[in-house]
Amino acid sequence: MKRLHWYVIKSFLGPFFMTFLIVVFVLLLQFLWKYVDDLVGKGLDVKVLGEMLFYASFGLLPFAFPLAMLLASIMTFGALGENYELVAMKSSGISLFRIMKPLIVIAVIVTAIAFYFSNNVLPYTNLKFTTLMYSVKKQRPELILQEGVFTNEIDGYNIKVGRKSHKTNMLYDLLIYDHTRSMTNESVTVADSGYLRMTDDKRYMVLNLFNGINYSEEKTKNRKEREKRPFRRDKFEEQTIRVRVRDFEFDRRDDDIFKNSYRMLNISQLVTMKDSLDIEYNKRLRHSMLQISINSSLSKKVFNLTAPHDSLIRDIEIEVDSIFNFDDYFTGIDKWVKAEITQQALERARSNMQNLNLYQGQLYEKKKYINKHDMERHRKFTLSIAVLIFFIIGAPLGAIIRKGGLGMPVVISILLFIAYYIISMTGEKSAREEVWQMFSGMWFSSFVFFPVGVWLSYKAGTDSAIMSAETYTKFFNRLGLSKLIEKLKVKK
Repeated sequence: MKRLHWYVIKSFLGPFFMTFLIVVFVLLLQFLWKYVDDLVGKGLDVKVLGEMLFYASFGLLPFAFPLAMLLASIMTFGALGENYELVAMKSSGISLFRIMKPLIVIAVIVTAIAFYFSNNVLPYTNLKFTTLMYSVKKQRPELILQEGVFTNEIDGYNIKVGRKSHKTNMLYDLLIYDHTRSMTNESVTVADSGYLRMTDDKRYMVLNLFNGINYSEEKTKNRKEREKRPFRRDKFEEQTIRVRVRDFEFDRRDDDIFKNSYRMLNISQLVTMKDSLDIEYNKRLRHSMLQISINSSLSKKVFNLTAPHDSLIRDIEIEVDSIFNFDDYFTGIDKWVKAEITQQALERARSNMQNLNLYQGQLYEKKKYINKHDMERHRKFTLSIAVLIFFIIGAPLGAIIRKGGLGMPVVISILLFIAYYIISMTGEKSAREEVWQMFSGMWFSSFVFFPVGVWLSYKAGTDSAIMSAETYTKFFNRLGLSKLIEKLKVKK
């Protein structure tokens, strides 16, 4: 039995490590596609780019573990079934569960590793990556000119570009205001085309202009002659503007900027932060509710309901004048007094409605931010448990389809992972918006896929032919669909 277990383990480890690297590489390409606009034209050093990709790859591992486990388990048991090795093992009296037993242990170990990584390593790498990405986004770009927009990012110049060629990087219809001599708009240059480049030492930005005119006014010291100062116009076929770039050096920001963000905290820190945010939220909620102008009876109820549980303020009773009857008073007054009271009531109601809308928006954003902390805490568990769930799905599914390699297993794995991702995002959104309870929303995908894995394990253990075309043909024959189709063909 030990030799059989070692054989199954060896058959699994190879596909697992291979698919793990492939999944990380594919997800990393997706990352580059997402952030390509923030990285291009920044003049970043290769070391900085390598560091960014290194930290980004760590952020992708929580998704790579489940997908690699699913794909590797399908490939392993699919290959065993395709080569009739599973048939030989079962004919020897070995059940599918006993064949899967060593890999279940490995799946549990990988699940524990994924959880440890998500709780201890990932917060640190997320902090490093977020800080580095923020520093890169603040880096002055080499090609900062946008079409149809004035930009003053180049020191001393205000430049507008009419059109840019993305193939040749040529600029067309340029309008340049020169402010290098502390002048306003006394020197203006118009050019048909131009080209912007950075010198090799990254210290100067060079703008080559072609076929243009420079308009300028000569500066005079005598105030009386300012209105008579000469106007100058120079035509040129080519002109070069060379600007020293002072802030192009890469400035790495401090990690303390983002250290309290929810993605940079472990479970204990998330719990502590959520408790603090809940206290602040409740104080803000109480303050907002007490700002609403209502009658004294309702004010007393709101005051008591929103008071802290450990506060003695809840025991204070606010006396209400129970002798005064507003209905009797309102029917006995003049019409103009009624109109005035009604107008004041409408104004107060409108004011309360405006305040409620304002407070609702503020409280909604604060509650969403609190929910993100709770979601991150649950996500550390759900993505780790997903490794074990995907193994429970993949192993019996591979034994059923009996196809190894990277063909059918890849297609099935991608479809299952997409379905898992959609269901997971649906549950997370419902939890974030408080449509569902936080636990139900975050664990919704696990509740859906775990029974599927148990059902597939049962079908694989009983040698059910759920992937056979004959099974579904017999099923449709029992429903009488084949006879119905034949009748329709006869009528035609």
